[in-house]
This record gives sequence, structure tokens and C-alpha cells, in this order.
Amino acid sequence: MAGDEQRFKAAFDSLHALEYFAPEVEAAYVGAGLRPGRMPYFAGRGAAMGAVGPEVIAATFYNFNPDVIARTIPRAWTLATPEQVLEARLAGVDKALTRLLGDHVKSDEVAEAAELAREATAGCRGEGRPLYAAHAGLAWPGEPHLVLWHAVTLLREHRGDGHIAALVLEGLSGLEALVTHSATGRGFVTAAAKLTRGWSDEQWNAAESALTDRGLLDAEGALTDAGLAQRDRLEIATETAARGPWDHLGPEKTARLEGLCRGLSARVVDAGAFPAHVFALGRP
Repeated sequence: MAGDEQRFKAAFDSLHALEYFAPEVEAAYVGAGLRPGRMPYFAGRGAAMGAVGPEVIAATFYNFNPDVIARTIPRAWTLATPEQVLEARLAGVDKALTRLLGDHVKSDEVAEAAELAREATAGCRGEGRPLYAAHAGLAWPGEPHLVLWHAVTLLREHRGDGHIAALVLEGLSGLEALVTHSATGRGFVTAAAKLTRGWSDEQWNAAESALTDRGLLDAEGALTDAGLAQRDRLEIATETAARGPWDHLGPEKTARLEGLCRGLSARVVDAGAFPAHVFALGRP
């Protein structure tokens, strides 16, 4: 895809990430047996990999506190099987998208976007991308709005796995990656990053101190020139690793898909898919 992280987020990411904030999705998980709170996120996103342990979730999700994950995984799998969790996830997303898109959920635009997005996923590769590969092994849903959601999920996880590889090469831990991304002003605000990812003030401050000692943050917690250069390298590496779907789709279809999904993303955001004061730019 021709573009950077913010273009991907503005056009596509909201169509996947809405599931983490939609009450319909949490209700579906709780109905399947999971406990409300953090458990639905870890089990819901990880269920495609099977009943894996907390170490696998921490490795593939990357920037969450492993201790927080261990409080809910593997207990989640004693309350609901991965298959039951996946079924609940799709049912909840169906209800959430129907609410957020309204009558537009059955529109020609959604159907066209679904077809193009599914075509784009044929350019994804699974080597070295465990979270993408797990989701790629799931059956495609039938309804166009769910096909679109699943396709965007594949594109997101494919991109995310490549991004984690770049973070590893740059020597950033999950927490350090979260700190430097928050410092760009293009992701979570700091308070939301700590809360949602389960890091204490002491852990966050220690990471900031370590990054300052390495010359990546200044005394005020802002990115230094070296820190900005590192974030630029990370974005370039992530974009390079994520090119497969867009090269496969071609520039004209990619531009059309981006335009369609940008409009659909704006609809779900305007409909209140995400709470205020969580993301620095108002959406994931």
C-alpha cells in the first residue's frame, strides 16, 4: 500500500479495532462463558491460535504486561473453548457493525470493499507471522460486512507481525515500543497506554529512564532526533514488510479500497465506536 501508518489506521484499522470497544462483542464473550474485563481481549484475539498459554499471547501481542495476561490466560480456556470464543467474536462483531453502520451495512460500498479486501489478502504471506497465520486458517464468514471485517483483520495482523519483527531488530521491548509510540503523539495517550496495556507508573517510568539513557528520549520524555529516526526506520520497515497485499491488489484497486474503507471508518467513528480521550488522534 502506498502510504504510512496513519493512512492505514484512518482507512482500515478502525474497521477491525471497533470490536475491542463494542459492548455487543463483550456481551457475546460473556455469554460464551468468559469473564468481563481483560479476558475477552486476550482470549478473543488469541483464540485463532488455539488454547495457547500466556507466554504465546505475550509474545504475539508484544506490548502488554505479561503478568496481566497471565491473570486471565489460560483460565479463559477453562471457561470457553477457542472455538466457542471465535463464534462469539464473530456474532458480536456482526451486531456491532450492524449498529454502527446502520442501513449502510447492506450497501454496495460494503460489498465492494469486502470483495477488494478479500482479494488483497491473497497477497499476504504467513512465514514468520504467527498471529496472521492463525487467523488466515479460519473459515471466511458469509455476509459481506463480516467478510470485510475478517479481511481487514488479516491485513492488520499481517502488518502487525511484520511490525513486531522490526521492533525486535531495533532492540525495543514491548513496553519500550509502547512508550516511544506514545511519544510520537499518533497512538494511545500515555494514560490510556498504561491502563489498557497493564503497565504501572513505576514500570513506565523505568522504561522512559532506560530509553533516555539510550538517547532515544529527552529529559521531558519527548523523542530525540535519534528516537525520531528510529521511529522512521520502524515505519519504513513495517511498510516494506506489509506491501504484499497491495502489490497483489495493484494501485487502482488499492486506491479504490482505501477510499471505500476510509468512508466506512469515518462512519463507525462518527457513530461512537471509540471512547474519547483514548487515542491521540481520535481513532486507533
